[in-house]
Amino acid sequence: MLFAGGFGTRMGALTADRPKPMIPVAGRPLVDHALGLVESLAPSRVVVNLHYKPEPLIAHLSGLNIAFSLETPDILDTGGGLRQALPKLGEGPVFTMNTDAVWRGPNPLQLLAKTWDPDRMDALLICVSANNAVGHLGKGDFLIAPDGRITRGPGHVYGGVQIVKTDGLAGIKAKAFSLNLLWDRMAKDGRLFGLNYPGKWCDVGHPDGITLAEEMLDGDHV
Repeated sequence: MLFAGGFGTRMGALTADRPKPMIPVAGRPLVDHALGLVESLAPSRVVVNLHYKPEPLIAHLSGLNIAFSLETPDILDTGGGLRQALPKLGEGPVFTMNTDAVWRGPNPLQLLAKTWDPDRMDALLICVSANNAVGHLGKGDFLIAPDGRITRGPGHVYGGVQIVKTDGLAGIKAKAFSLNLLWDRMAKDGRLFGLNYPGKWCDVGHPDGITLAEEMLDGDHV
């Protein structure tokens, strides 16, 4: 599932007439950078959630083997959005991916697939070290233990890509909620894991991120 329904408010005027995934980076809309990684994995189903100004995305993705999950009248956040899309995604664990980041290095989806162990894990998140998170100024989201389990704390940044079991979504009463709620429950059970990403990653969440991402792709950030 690709998350593409957000408002992109930090982008200012750039999202006045289009959703953030349609902002071009290095000559391609952000959503195409994400789809390039997805296509190499060849999943059986791809779902994109929509809310803010969905028409440009629908037009851009028309003709592809992609299902849409329109969130209306209200946006449902990552947890609520994933739960609404489950009938289109089918049973079993799913990949989820944000559409506002650019990667330089190995395909994060393939790395997750190789590491995923459903007997031990309820979720496996790609995490990026501060040295590899281009333009990121925060302290990080998670600490990674030697066995791969993660807990909240300053350290690695969540890269916006994961494999997650969806069973626990049914027990959450709220209609709109973040996947953080589900992760906290998994962490309490010792079943939330992280995987360190060995390449570079840039979150294009603000206008300056476009230039940083393009420089990273050109090799200026090494």
